[in-house]
Amino acid sequence: MPLRLDVAGTGFAEAFEQLVNARREADEDVAQAVRGIIAQVRTQGDAALAALTGRFDGFDLDAHGWTIPVEQTAAAYEAIDADLRAALELAAERIAAYHEKQKPGDSGWTDAAGVRLGARWNAVEAAGIYVPGGLAAYPSSLLMNAIPAKVAGVERIVMMSPTPGGQLNQAVLAAAHIAGVTEIWRVGGAQAIAALAYGTGRIAPVDVIVGPGNAWVAEAKRQVYGVVGIDMVAGPSEIVVVADGQNDPDWIAADLLSQAEHDPTSQSILFTDDAAFADAVAAAVERQLGVLATGARARQSWEANGAIIHVARLEDAMPLVDRLAPEHLELAVDEPQPLFDRVRHAGSVFLGRMTPEAIGDYVAGPNHVLPTGRRARFSSGLSVLDFMKRTSFLQLDADAIGAIGPAAVAMARAEGLPAHAASVAVRLARQES
Repeated sequence: MPLRLDVAGTGFAEAFEQLVNARREADEDVAQAVRGIIAQVRTQGDAALAALTGRFDGFDLDAHGWTIPVEQTAAAYEAIDADLRAALELAAERIAAYHEKQKPGDSGWTDAAGVRLGARWNAVEAAGIYVPGGLAAYPSSLLMNAIPAKVAGVERIVMMSPTPGGQLNQAVLAAAHIAGVTEIWRVGGAQAIAALAYGTGRIAPVDVIVGPGNAWVAEAKRQVYGVVGIDMVAGPSEIVVVADGQNDPDWIAADLLSQAEHDPTSQSILFTDDAAFADAVAAAVERQLGVLATGARARQSWEANGAIIHVARLEDAMPLVDRLAPEHLELAVDEPQPLFDRVRHAGSVFLGRMTPEAIGDYVAGPNHVLPTGRRARFSSGLSVLDFMKRTSFLQLDADAIGAIGPAAVAMARAEGLPAHAASVAVRLARQES
């Protein structure tokens, strides 16, 4: 059974603190193994990729091909079910439209001292998109990762995806066609991340690496950060639902299970001000687990990490929600805005009874790559800005350096940096001569 808590109950503070701080990431220590794989790829290049792909994926790159031709993605796009193709197109259009509005504009002005200041934005040159392989892959994740890069103006979008046993997911290939992926390599795991970061004989390095993966992929991204940019180090999925008793218990149960089915380490939490409704949702979850194709995995998640928390008023739940800083937050009430106004820490918020989290996973538009593990306290979901960087600029004339230069000289001398001071002072001296 999931954890049942009442804010008014004895020991609530301690129990909730344990819930907040529970570690759900896999305990397997893969850091040393990943470090070895990265070193192998750096020193042996393509030979390492071929050997590791054969070892982990049972696929011979040299015999069957390193890449998937762009023409094959176009063929997959034409071959998939028409309804699925239309759904992918709708999702892509909405994702692109949402992310277009995130693009920052250049800025520039001249201040009172006569100094011209500003900033200019540019896209990175190349981005790597990691896509988990095999038949159980997710075209939605490819769209969510690749389309913001395309919108940002990235010219080279490189997809890395293992093809264990040679298996290809046709919907993922179709999504790659829609998103404008320019290269596809049949390489996965930590070795794919190393290849993207450092390059090999065949594969040129990129500037930013994004996309989901297992613990090895996540650890590899962590280790190469600084050589390249990364989106985030993601952990198990999570959802918090704040709901009153006017909801249909079956709807809320389905929302909770939508995240529980991801992985046994996922987490689903319900806050409600109605004890009878809490019981009804718990019963609905049990019924749905009995018929859900992913029920075994979802049950592990629900029983190990799920929670139902009773509060006197829904407003009382909001400080607790902020402490959890969830990846996904649903506010299932008639008037969600007052509760939303109290939210400070959440990856993405779904407002009202008719806005299930799953709609955001696919076709709503905002990115579904979101911070987990309380990282919403200090980070945001994937955006166009992850594929862009800002360059500041300034320009002074003789009057401007005369106005602010003496202060720079004074500060440089105070810091014991005479060459800094001199580079300004020589210009000031010319002005005075």
